[in-house]
Amino acid sequence: MIKKLDKYIILRLLSITLFVLGVLVFIFIVIHFSDHSEDFTDKGAKLAEIFGVYYLNYIPEIIRLVTPVAVFIACLYLTGQMAERLEITALKAAGISLYRLLAPYLVYGIFVMCVISYLDGFIVPNTNAKRFAFEEKYLKDQSTKLDNRRLYRQESSNTLLKINYFDATQGTAFRVKFIRFAGDSIEQTTTVQEMKWLEESDKWRLNNLDRRTFTAKGYTDVHIDSADTSLSILPTDLARTTSDVYQLTYPKAYNYIQSIQRSGAGSVESPKVQFYGRLVYPLSVLVVSIVGFALASVRRRGGKGFYLAAGLGISFFYLAFIKVIEPFGGEGVLSPAMAVSLPHIFFFAVGLVLLIKARK
Repeated sequence: MIKKLDKYIILRLLSITLFVLGVLVFIFIVIHFSDHSEDFTDKGAKLAEIFGVYYLNYIPEIIRLVTPVAVFIACLYLTGQMAERLEITALKAAGISLYRLLAPYLVYGIFVMCVISYLDGFIVPNTNAKRFAFEEKYLKDQSTKLDNRRLYRQESSNTLLKINYFDATQGTAFRVKFIRFAGDSIEQTTTVQEMKWLEESDKWRLNNLDRRTFTAKGYTDVHIDSADTSLSILPTDLARTTSDVYQLTYPKAYNYIQSIQRSGAGSVESPKVQFYGRLVYPLSVLVVSIVGFALASVRRRGGKGFYLAAGLGISFFYLAFIKVIEPFGGEGVLSPAMAVSLPHIFFFAVGLVLLIKARK
């Protein structure tokens, strides 16, 4: 009997989740399209492109974002329905504890959590890349550069790099200065008017070099018209946007952050918050499964209306808490890992308190 009950609960949760998910995705697309339809048409986007390319590639990201809300509403609705019909009371009378009844919810939550983690780690980055390319072409101010002027990077343990401006579309840096140290003293400076990335050889071409080498007797100057060289700095280390991490799979995102740290670039906390946030976000599915079950396992006034309102209200507060706390990690007030974990820890604690206080 108990196995049949587990199967029934899991299948019901799945069906309700899929229904709510479909409704939320539809509402999201309708609202988004109504807000940006003029931007699309002003830039000449065709309707087939908008829905066949942009929104088709937007759906995986929407699913990733709203799945915790859909699971939460499904847990509230099903558990509330069972509580109203006194099914939970009958099961407890038959010797099935509330904790045992939670088991299929946990199994379902872990399953959905794994699905969302895989979706976010290996499918959504590819669709996001296509979506961001579409936004860059047809929408305004969608991709924000973190930096492309007055860049400072560490090329090696004893060499610093200063770039006045980097053009990501051409892969070219202008007015570049290399500063090489020997201990606490400057050993050599090299000023380059133009530094261009060569795809075919994975090297940089330096044009119009003026090199000054310092010695005990003074310094010597050398001018070089052009030279090709390999550097630890890559174009991806110089051209960064706020959407970079969302276009990379988990392994590539990790390597991307490592490359930022290796190059000595600033603002590494923001991509760390984005990456860690992606890693822990699927945990919200498991958290809301516990909160939803604990909240709805006790009969309450208002019936289905209460559960729907509670689901939307708590989900909104949960997501808002995530968005409010994340900037503290990006600014260095909190560590990135702590900033993205606090909302989930808080709501997990709330779920445990509700579960402990629920009538067994």
